[in-house]
Amino acid sequence: MTIRTCPWWKDSTVYQIYPSSFFDSNGDGLGDIPGIVSKISYLSSLGVDVIWLSPMYDSPQHDMGYDISNYEAVYPPYGTVADIETLISACHSRGMKFILDLVVNHTSDEHAWFQESRRSKDNPKRDWYIWRPAKYAEDGTRMPPNNWRSFFSGSAWAWDEDSQEYYLHLFATQQPDLNWENPATRQAIYDSAMRFWLDKGVDGFRVDTVNMYSKGTELPDAPIIDEGIFEQPASGLFCNGPRMHEFLREMNTEVLNKYDTVTVGELPHTPDPAHVLRYVGSGDKQLDMVFQFDIVDLGIGRTHKYEYEGYALSELKSVVSKWQQFIEGTDGWTTAFCENHDQGRSVSRFCSDAPESRERSAKMLALMMCALTGTLFVYQGQEIGMINAPKEWPISDYKDIESINYYNSVAERTDNDPKALGHVMKSIQILGRDHARLPMQWDDSPHAGFTTKKEGAWMRIHDEYRSINVAKQEKDPKSVLSFWKSVLKIRKEYRELFIHGAFEPYDMENQQTFVFGKRHGEDIAVVALNFTGEEQPFKKPDVGGKFELLVGNVEGVDGTEDKLAPWEGRIYLVS
Repeated sequence: MTIRTCPWWKDSTVYQIYPSSFFDSNGDGLGDIPGIVSKISYLSSLGVDVIWLSPMYDSPQHDMGYDISNYEAVYPPYGTVADIETLISACHSRGMKFILDLVVNHTSDEHAWFQESRRSKDNPKRDWYIWRPAKYAEDGTRMPPNNWRSFFSGSAWAWDEDSQEYYLHLFATQQPDLNWENPATRQAIYDSAMRFWLDKGVDGFRVDTVNMYSKGTELPDAPIIDEGIFEQPASGLFCNGPRMHEFLREMNTEVLNKYDTVTVGELPHTPDPAHVLRYVGSGDKQLDMVFQFDIVDLGIGRTHKYEYEGYALSELKSVVSKWQQFIEGTDGWTTAFCENHDQGRSVSRFCSDAPESRERSAKMLALMMCALTGTLFVYQGQEIGMINAPKEWPISDYKDIESINYYNSVAERTDNDPKALGHVMKSIQILGRDHARLPMQWDDSPHAGFTTKKEGAWMRIHDEYRSINVAKQEKDPKSVLSFWKSVLKIRKEYRELFIHGAFEPYDMENQQTFVFGKRHGEDIAVVALNFTGEEQPFKKPDVGGKFELLVGNVEGVDGTEDKLAPWEGRIYLVS
């Protein structure tokens, strides 16, 4: 078999770490950088190739580090810049790459740049952020410049009493948006947020909210789709703006092209494959690949994320097929993922986290992910089948600003209506960002071995940590962890077929099973997945040749029977 030469990041598996929740090395209840260094052998043993570290920069932590007050410093409870340099060296010495989050749509309101900007209207850094005068209603009431809704509920504008203007914040009030229209702002970003770390050996970036930098200059009102409330969803007005591609080309020309890097962009609200290809085509250097959020957006509410509506399996199949196939015949590249720090756990979202089903469900999803084309991303705890927080947890056990703000806004709007709040709580139980941020479950000792602090971790440990943890699974060759290691090896062994192969879906309207093929030259694989808790018939597609079972998640199955056990997955090679 001819092995192609391609950029290192195409064949890689990337493992994402959320620093506050990975491992606490000093007993303060919070994960830290030395804790990650202490687990480097574990990370290497998984068979992953790249470590992606979520924001560890200095921050007031209003949005778990996505509100950055200094790009060139580390949040002190996590460690120091020297600790990051140690982690980079530890990764490189084991043949792994290391990438950081690049968060440059906004800063913290405590960043020195914003402190200068808000000082006065004639400050040299005033237009490093997006300021606008107030509007006034007929009765004289002061109003924001437009009706845009923040992602974290309420207006996307905050009034600054001292300078008597509003500033834009698409996220939290404490996260003012940078003004990318200003060349001086862009150059400061390139120096402080990018070159500073690339010169220390960082191998690239996951680029946060990468399509929101260009918002135009007019900032018109959003159309009204949520009746009875002033603030409206406005992503169609601030995503993929008029200079977005220009800014990314400049970022490459000025910075990235001078290093051997990878970039993966977070690209929400961009459903058109042709538009996505404009970002990831290798001929027009902008981004190496992007995350398309359709799979993790399944079932979210039309007016707000936490108004969960549910979905059908055919919708999941359609989404997977769309983003697997959109690069065929092009010079673009894609990603494969179903978890990250902003999503509910995949076992709970897409399968069953019931005690009798969760292990097989986790293995089935591992099997599916390892068969998909593109660069594979795995989130911490996914490899041991971590699940969503128990439904019994009250809202007081949740920490995330997004969930809490929306819950409180509904409580205020409905006068604490039990039905409305019950639906929001159900939605948070499925979709909440906190599920991915529960501390990593290392063993069955107190606090899951995450911390030695007597009072426990910064966030509540999952109740099931004694059943789901690394130490238990490392000893068990039939565990979810062992299965992940096995299928990652298979993915690399057959990388032309699984990482680079063409995707062929079958029986797309079937609401119980997901069957798809992978083809590369004469090589063919067929993947069969049962997304129900009941036995299901399954018809092998007519692709020619003999079906031989390569791997499955149910013991004692030879693959000859045309029915799938509950949550069963198989991969066949066809010869």
